[in-house]
Amino acid sequence: MMRRRTFLAGGAAAGTGAVLGRVLGEGAPAQGAQAGDAGTTARPVPFEGAHQAGVVDPRPRHAIFAAFDSVAPNRTELADALAALSDRARRLTRGYDALLGAPSEGPTPDSGILGPQVQPSGLTVTIALGATLFDGRYGLADRRPRRLRTMPTFPDDALVPDETHGDLLLQLCADEEQVLLHALRDLMRATRGTLAARWKIQGYLPEAPAKGAGRNLLGFKDGTANPDTSDRDLMRRLVWVARGDEPDWAADGTYQVVRIIRNRVEFWDRVARSEQELMIGRDKATGAPLGRRAENDDPDYAHDPDGERIPTDAHIRLARPRTAATEGSRILRRSYNYSRGLDEAGQLDMGLVFCCFQADVERQFAAVQKRLAGEPLVDYIVPTGGGYFFVPPGARDEQDWVGSGLFA
Repeated sequence: MMRRRTFLAGGAAAGTGAVLGRVLGEGAPAQGAQAGDAGTTARPVPFEGAHQAGVVDPRPRHAIFAAFDSVAPNRTELADALAALSDRARRLTRGYDALLGAPSEGPTPDSGILGPQVQPSGLTVTIALGATLFDGRYGLADRRPRRLRTMPTFPDDALVPDETHGDLLLQLCADEEQVLLHALRDLMRATRGTLAARWKIQGYLPEAPAKGAGRNLLGFKDGTANPDTSDRDLMRRLVWVARGDEPDWAADGTYQVVRIIRNRVEFWDRVARSEQELMIGRDKATGAPLGRRAENDDPDYAHDPDGERIPTDAHIRLARPRTAATEGSRILRRSYNYSRGLDEAGQLDMGLVFCCFQADVERQFAAVQKRLAGEPLVDYIVPTGGGYFFVPPGARDEQDWVGSGLFA
C-alpha cells in the first residue's frame, strides 16, 4: 500500500475608550438589534459574562485573527488600551447609530462602511494575551498565566516570523465579512499609538451543511469529533482554567492556539481519493470513519488494532486515539478556511486557520501535535504562523473590561 507521494520533489485604553464612547453618543443599540434575531444582521452576542464570547458559542461564517505588539510606553497606557478595546467591543457587539454626517472638524467618528446604523451581525470580539506581554516591560512578569509561553517550532513547521507570535491577539467573528472589517478598523483606531499591528489573516466557513461538519480545503469534513460545548462539566475539564491552577485574575479564562496551516493543494489534488482517505481516516463523501456508515460513528480502534481498516498513522487516529490515557488531551477546535491569493511561484496560498482552546496547552494541543509528527499528511500541509495566547475571563459588567484583573 503506497502511503507517501513523491510529487513534492518537483515543487516543493479606559480613558481613551470613554472619550470615543462620548463622541459616538451613549449609544442605545441600533434599531432592530434585539435578542432573538438569530440569522439576521441584528443578531447580538453579549459581550459581558464569566467567559469571553467566541470560545464555546457557535462559529459565525467569517473570522479575522489579528495579532499586535504593544508599543504602550508604560503600564497605565497599556491598561488604557485594553480598556478601550472592551469599550469599543461592547458597542460594536451591541450595534449603534453611527451618526454619519455629524458636523465636525476632526476625523469622522465612524468609517461608514456599514452605513448609518452599525448592526452586530453576530459579532464577537475575543481578546487574548501573548507570552511576550509578560516579559518585564510592564511589571507583569509575576502575573503571567502559568502555562503561557511562546509557541515553539514543531517538526514539519516552516514558521514565518512576520506571521507568528504577538503581545495581543484579537479574534473577531461575525455573520458578515464587512462587519469584521468595520470592527477591526474601529478597534485599531481606538488603540492607535499603543498597539501596533503584527499580522492578520481572514477565515471563512462554507455554507452550513444540512447535517454534520463543514469541509476544509482538502475536501474533508473538519471538526467532527469536537467535544460537546453544552456539557459544562466537560468544558470545565477541557477548556476553562480554574482558580488555584492559575493566578486568581486568570480563573475562567482559557488558552488559545492559532496555527496558520497552508494546504499544498496542487499536490493534494493529484492524489487518488483512496489514498487521501487512508491519510485522513475518513470517507471523503460522508465523513464517516473508514468502514463505518455515518460521520459520528465510533471508529472502534479496539477492533482494528493493526490498522487494516483505519491505518495506525491516519490523522484521526493519531489526533484522538480514544484511549483512557489520551481523552484528557482533547481540544476544542474553532477553525476557519482561508484563501489569500498566489505566492511568488504562482501557487495557491490557501489552507486552514487552525484555532483551538484548552485548559493546558502542553497536556492538550502539544500532546496532540507530538502524536501527529511525521504523519503522511505532512507532505501536503505546512504550518507557517500563529502563536500561543491566553484568553482572560470576560468582563463582569458594563464598567469592567477584559484583563482588568491583571492590573488590580
